[in-house]
Amino acid sequence: MADEVTLLDFWASPFGIRVRIALAEKGVKYEYSEQNLKNKSALLLQMNPVYKKIPTLIHNGRSVCESLIIVQYVDDAWKANAPFLPSDPHQRAQTRFWADFIDKKVFEITKKIWTAKGEELEGAKKDFIECLKLLEGELGEKPYFGGENLGYVDVAFVPFYCWFYAYETCGKFSIEAECPKIIAWAKRCMKKESVSRSLEDPKKVYEFVLELRKRLGVD
Repeated sequence: MADEVTLLDFWASPFGIRVRIALAEKGVKYEYSEQNLKNKSALLLQMNPVYKKIPTLIHNGRSVCESLIIVQYVDDAWKANAPFLPSDPHQRAQTRFWADFIDKKVFEITKKIWTAKGEELEGAKKDFIECLKLLEGELGEKPYFGGENLGYVDVAFVPFYCWFYAYETCGKFSIEAECPKIIAWAKRCMKKESVSRSLEDPKKVYEFVLELRKRLGVD
């Protein structure tokens, strides 16, 4: 029996984009279901009753929630292509550490870049660049965080690349000027069809951010 796979998602979500990349890398065919986050569907509430959030993956009627957990699940459930996580226990732990770092640090800081003003904005920009420099150090001279292949940390982080234009425009700074290695890595990732087809148009994301800023009273 063929797998029945549905992804409940929202187009601009970097967390949802993670799952789209993972599924594309593994060659999984799935139904994409765009969700209205202001008026959540009965299916989303049923399949993710705890957090009621996207992305939620439904595989043969059973749900998997939280983007990094979904990416690990996809890696375990579909063995096509190279695994996202290394087999060595210490390397696996380090990989999970950096993915967790991206979730806990990068997302919270970048949100401030498009919602804050004045000193708070300047502090957020400084913190973001510091995070990127730490990630550059972890990347080293490898083509990808996963080594020769796209790995778990790459899948966790590259979706934010389509938000970089919004960060730079709202914050009036250049990421490439400060962290050229990160931009070179992102462009390398974009050469993969699984990534380029999953990431959204940066200018469309920026327009969405402008709408959010108006809604929040930033502008």
